[in-house]
Amino acid sequence: MLLAWYDRHRRDLPWRAAPGERADPYRVWLSEIMLQQTTVPAVGPYFARFVARWPDVSALAAAPLDDILHQWQGLGYYARARNLHACAGAVVARHGGRFPDDIAALRALPGIGDYTANAIAAIAFDRKAAAVDGNVERVMARVYAVTAPLPAAKPRLRRLAAGLVPEQRAGDFAQALMDLGATLCTPRKPRC
Repeated sequence: MLLAWYDRHRRDLPWRAAPGERADPYRVWLSEIMLQQTTVPAVGPYFARFVARWPDVSALAAAPLDDILHQWQGLGYYARARNLHACAGAVVARHGGRFPDDIAALRALPGIGDYTANAIAAIAFDRKAAAVDGNVERVMARVYAVTAPLPAAKPRLRRLAAGLVPEQRAGDFAQALMDLGATLCTPRKPRC
């Protein structure tokens, strides 16, 4: 049911692949790093400028860090920009400029934690992985009536989400849960 809802109501985001197309791992990774600690509307213009200037991970790796930091101004948390540059360099050096499709290999890259590794694996490579952000935690807590406070409830919410990921369309499922939490199952005045 969730995938059917997503097929009808998915948000049109600049980093998302069109329905039926394979997602670009670079765009998925870049958007996930940019979206940490901020909102979709805030990230849109930054994302557009980054991909226009650095269309792939090799171009980003070759860029001077100062250029990246300059383009990052206004997004805050500058460690993310430094890790972005370091990760791009690692993808080029260790993986020939191609993002690995394995969660452990993604997790070993600079600046990529559990959530980001799972999000890239699911969205870009359709791996059966649960990308559990704040939106997904909220949805899981409401669906399963989890009343334990965060952060203590996080491991249970991750397990619950992982148990729902389908064998096929794992990336769409991850994005569907995110969209559900962002648009209907909101923190205030939920419509879920």
